[in-house]
Amino acid sequence: MKFLKIPFLLLWRIWFYILIITTVLLMVPFLLLLTAKESYYPAFWKLVRIWSKTLIYGMGFRMKITYDEKTDRNKSYMFCPNHASLMDPFVLIAMSKNPIVFVGKKEFVKIPIFGFFYKKVVIMVDRSDVKSRKRVYELAKKRLQNGVSMVIFPEGLVPTENVVLAPFKNGAFSLGIEYQIPIVPQIYYDGKRLFSWDFFKGGPGTFRIHQHKFIPTKGLTSEDIPKIKQQTFDLILGDLMTDTKYMNDTNRPNNEREFKSPI
Repeated sequence: MKFLKIPFLLLWRIWFYILIITTVLLMVPFLLLLTAKESYYPAFWKLVRIWSKTLIYGMGFRMKITYDEKTDRNKSYMFCPNHASLMDPFVLIAMSKNPIVFVGKKEFVKIPIFGFFYKKVVIMVDRSDVKSRKRVYELAKKRLQNGVSMVIFPEGLVPTENVVLAPFKNGAFSLGIEYQIPIVPQIYYDGKRLFSWDFFKGGPGTFRIHQHKFIPTKGLTSEDIPKIKQQTFDLILGDLMTDTKYMNDTNRPNNEREFKSPI
């Protein structure tokens, strides 16, 4: 029965890329206008939200969101989700009414058309270059002063199938403390199950998201980075390990120790 699904899964995956390419091409005139000035970013954000929802629902996905605390449109935040699939950024954009700036990999600039707009709205980082990482702080400061929020996936990359949560990097927590904005832990339970890098796995379904209570940073200093990094890591890991659907995934580690990636 599993082999009978493979042709449909491949067609479904191909449809994803057709959907992305088609929608980006249709939006090009609007993107050219809305990326011309930084002051247009709120309008650009609304367009990107519509695009993200189109991709999510167009792929047959739905979202079920649990909020322990909701954001204020007039405040800035540092969003810290776990990273499980290519759909994660679209899910985050679709559910957030706050304009958000991503810190992303410079490699995406090479993607035709998409890369042109990507470099205009994303703070790019070359993780192997110390100067590039310092530049992130400078650009982040400018964006946060304009009242937007930021997203950094603290794992850095999407971990392999058998890793529940990869070790966190300092960036998100360092910026959160430096600019005294709350850390917003978010858990995405279903990315690997529904849309992992494995083309022969997944399918339409519901993305469940849990937005925890915010972790305040007011009054904290750089010495507190390890503490709030560990706090966020333990919170997200604990949620993932107690989720039945996640734990029933056939690609999960067999040994519980494999879950506990050291920070």
